[in-house]
Amino acid sequence: MQIKFVSILVNDQNKALKFYTEILGFKKMADIPMGEYRWLTVVSPDGIEGVELVLEPMAFPPSKIYQKELFDAGIPSTALITNDIAGDYKRLIELGVVFRGEPRNMGPIVAAVFEDNCGNLINLVEPLIGPK
Repeated sequence: MQIKFVSILVNDQNKALKFYTEILGFKKMADIPMGEYRWLTVVSPDGIEGVELVLEPMAFPPSKIYQKELFDAGIPSTALITNDIAGDYKRLIELGVVFRGEPRNMGPIVAAVFEDNCGNLINLVEPLIGPK
């Protein structure tokens, strides 16, 4: 078995696609009409080949509550790994990304949480030990 798709709930697929491609630098992989919504995925140019992030529309009403509760509690929806958190933090700040604080050393990692403008908090993490 392998992980192929990982979903993140988004409140607007168009806005999410723009953020994840134009701001984070991901590439659009799939964009297939599915009725009112789309099967919309992006891939990281630095990520594991074949793994796609699904920009999942919040069509199921409880998903809106779940996303808001995570956001309000300060709990990230997912994490992205970087080899240069200082450089990525600076670049993303310059692009207008809202962070919930500066990168902090947390032992085996340095991490900073940012808003993806689609209702999610994302943990940006640089591992300090092990393979990067």
